Amino acid sequence: MFTIREQAEAREKAMLSPYASLSVNTRGRERNEKPCEIRPAYQRDRDRILHCKAFRRLKHKTQVFLCPQGDHYRDRLTHTLEVSQIARTISCALSLNESLTEAIALGHDLGHTPFGHSGEHVLNQLNPGGFIHCDQSVRVVEILEKKGQGLNLTWEVRDGIRNHRTSGHPSTLEGRCVQLADKIAYINHDIDDAERAGILKEDDIPEEYRRILGSSTKERLNTMICDIVKNSIGKSQINPTGDIEWAMKNLRAYMFRNVYTGSIAKSEEGKAESVIRSLYDYYTEHLESLPEEYLVMIYHRGEGVERVVCDYISGMTDQYAMAKYTELFIPKLWQF
Repeated sequence: MFTIREQAEAREKAMLSPYASLSVNTRGRERNEKPCEIRPAYQRDRDRILHCKAFRRLKHKTQVFLCPQGDHYRDRLTHTLEVSQIARTISCALSLNESLTEAIALGHDLGHTPFGHSGEHVLNQLNPGGFIHCDQSVRVVEILEKKGQGLNLTWEVRDGIRNHRTSGHPSTLEGRCVQLADKIAYINHDIDDAERAGILKEDDIPEEYRRILGSSTKERLNTMICDIVKNSIGKSQINPTGDIEWAMKNLRAYMFRNVYTGSIAKSEEGKAESVIRSLYDYYTEHLESLPEEYLVMIYHRGEGVERVVCDYISGMTDQYAMAKYTELFIPKLWQF
């Protein structure tokens, strides 16, 4: 009698592309576990990420705009969900393993700092070993979750998380789907948020990019996703066509020049960076103020002080980081 999981694994083998990553072919976990009776390996990973604490904290972490006044700006969680939706669309259309794709997408930003890339930039400067959010995301799932036990995810999910940046080289096509979906998502939703904030108007976007990609978020998303799918069906690689890739690359560069650096919406970043820097200096000098689980990492597991302080700060939400800063550095009012 086959288990439900084994039936699902048989369907994968029968229905998915020869280039898909089959659950039965996973390189496995760092610690062996008894297989689930219902879920194949990548579904199990997806569920573990969805239920972990680091995933829930994403809803209170900056995507691009610090402390926006409005209910409709993206945060790190809504960005993650949009990446997941786009990546799954591409993966499904190419008959790849949608569960693996979704697991990588949901986990790709778990290691992001409070205050978005500005927080990452400061920790990368301060920590002697550097700080890169994709590596930190892997550290979250391997070590930091479950008080040092980690989530014990499969090798393929961890590889996709580690390699989702532009410079990465994911080992699976599912990881490549997430790598492309991340860029598609943030280019388009950041334009939408910038327009909402009054920083950009649609007509400000160079006409040469709009002519190729479209003149609205909906049109651009449809163009980019459909192009990648049509250009990659039946192939061992996933890529956009030349014109679309050119326009995507240059539109991304345009956003860096006009939104990600120097815009009014980014004017508070200096203050945010000061918060992160002050917290880092304080905790490296006052280890006794760290939570117990982080002290265990230093004194019982031999982790470096700077590394563990980065672990603690990067796991903070924006609000928690500001609350700790206020608690540690802002004088309290006296009452008589």
